[in-house]
Amino acid sequence: MHPYPHTYTVSAAAQAAGEVTLGSTGLADLPSMPPPEFDGPGGYWSPETLLTAAVADCFVLSFRAVSRASKFDWNGLSVSVEAVLERVDGVTRFTGFTTRARLAVAAGTDAGRARTLLEKAEKVCLITNSLSAESHLKAEVVTS
Repeated sequence: MHPYPHTYTVSAAAQAAGEVTLGSTGLADLPSMPPPEFDGPGGYWSPETLLTAAVADCFVLSFRAVSRASKFDWNGLSVSVEAVLERVDGVTRFTGFTTRARLAVAAGTDAGRARTLLEKAEKVCLITNSLSAESHLKAEVVTS
């Protein structure tokens, strides 16, 4: 890992109407539009879905790092994140993120240790640590 601080730069460009083009050096451009809840057309990534995706992606990558450091073998991880956006005291903000994680492990694996590592991944995720909204984990460990 590179020493801190890390810096990330993203650009956004748009006309008066239509797609917002998001870009970052070395990455493909990503079109964005408002979600249907804000009268957008649907079918596009939006700031709301991108933030929710960042929570899910960070959880998976954090679990990879935690499990690797703990020398813990696993077969697969599926994650879904539900984000709740509300109007609180006149301000629209995310109030909660619920991460549902389903970890597949080999028969005979210590399920308690697996849950502990999933909980650790939630605690070390830099995205949820950077948000003021509450974060909850609902974890399931299954054998595959």
